[in-house]
Amino acid sequence: MGHYGGVATVRSSGSSDGYGRLRRAGRAVGHALRLPFSGTARSIRKATHAHGAGESGLGKLIELHAVNGAGDVLITVALASTVFFSVPTDQARGRVALYLAITMAPFTLLAPVIGPLLDRMPHGRRAAMAGAMLARALLALTMSGAVATGGLELYPAALGVLVASKAYGVVRSAVVPRLLPPRFSLVKANSRVTLAGLLATGAAAPIGAGLSRVGPEWPLYAAFCVFAGGTFLAFTLPHKVDSAKGETKARLSDARLSDARRPGRREGPKPGLRTVGVSVQNGLYANAALRALSGFLIFFLAFLLREHPLAGQSAAVSLGIVGVSAGVGNALGTAVGSLLRARGPEVLIVTMLTIALGVAALAAAFFSGPMVAVLGATAGLTQALAKLSLDAMIQRDVPEEVRTSAFARSETVLQVAWVLGGAIGMALPLNGVLGMSVAAALLALGAVVSVRGLLGAARRSAPRARVA
Repeated sequence: MGHYGGVATVRSSGSSDGYGRLRRAGRAVGHALRLPFSGTARSIRKATHAHGAGESGLGKLIELHAVNGAGDVLITVALASTVFFSVPTDQARGRVALYLAITMAPFTLLAPVIGPLLDRMPHGRRAAMAGAMLARALLALTMSGAVATGGLELYPAALGVLVASKAYGVVRSAVVPRLLPPRFSLVKANSRVTLAGLLATGAAAPIGAGLSRVGPEWPLYAAFCVFAGGTFLAFTLPHKVDSAKGETKARLSDARLSDARRPGRREGPKPGLRTVGVSVQNGLYANAALRALSGFLIFFLAFLLREHPLAGQSAAVSLGIVGVSAGVGNALGTAVGSLLRARGPEVLIVTMLTIALGVAALAAAFFSGPMVAVLGATAGLTQALAKLSLDAMIQRDVPEEVRTSAFARSETVLQVAWVLGGAIGMALPLNGVLGMSVAAALLALGAVVSVRGLLGAARRSAPRARVA
């Protein structure tokens, strides 16, 4: 018995040593597999929280906006594969027209209401952003059942996604001033937030395209997961996001006239975007023209390049080339804006508008595939830099107590301009020269109503210190 007991003990010890080696090997393999992901996560967190952004809370907003961009592009990929690419051109035009009628037209009416509505809940900004995330998560699940058939129930859900997305954008613009790190300009903060969204969009787009090959509903399942995570992430923002201390509402109309007409009114006028000077007002007009150009190009080129692709390329590749060009231009403009110490935002807006107008005119005169790609990149770059310059002017000219409200109202105006530009692009015949001429005309109209006022304001305020 003793002999066999000794053998059993030796065998048990050897088995234990083997099991321990197996566990250690398993942990080593797991660590090796996790290392790229954990290292990437640490690098992203280090970048988003740099220069005091972590302490102020701006880093968390940057991460939240990246989640927002990834979720939006996943839904866009799912809708594009259903509404646009899955049917012949004539049917696709009808489907997109129906999409515009059911989603964009009501949104044009709802957009002006978003800013004033959110003004009434300054203490619930985190809840508003979380609600916008949760609404899109649930709507993504709703659309997943209809995306394969393209049924009419898809369109009201798409309208809800659009409204929730723009509501998030308005609140995000109002939140940024509350999270500025020390010695951090608003234009630099906005450029960081925007760049994070663009990078996340670029990373999520191929993932969505790959999932759509598995099934049209799979990008929407992924969008649900992304937005569900964003819902919880919104509540990790600092509590000062919900603070409304010292804030009042900003108006787009001149408050002095309405107040003067009131009998017995002795109080001073409430500050609004027109009462603080012409720079913000004209800067908003110029940005609206550039935003209308963006909406116009998206819808017009989507059908033009599907019917007449770039030389030697398929329709999907042609659209991809122009889309990537616009994305690269936008990212480049945002990156330049984060580094550029703009001494005159009015002049920079005029420069961007002039460049876009010149390239659009060249695209109309010498219409070709490369010129279309150049115009897409130019539109992205000029829109990004012009918007950052508008942010700088709002920071400089709008009193602090109404600044967050002013951002909400200006963002609403720009979204309406994008919708109107897209509607014009849908209504035009598929003629490249005509389309580029209309694009140039939109920019020329913006230049007529804004350039003189911007240059005059720049001359009058030349001695003043500028916002970087």
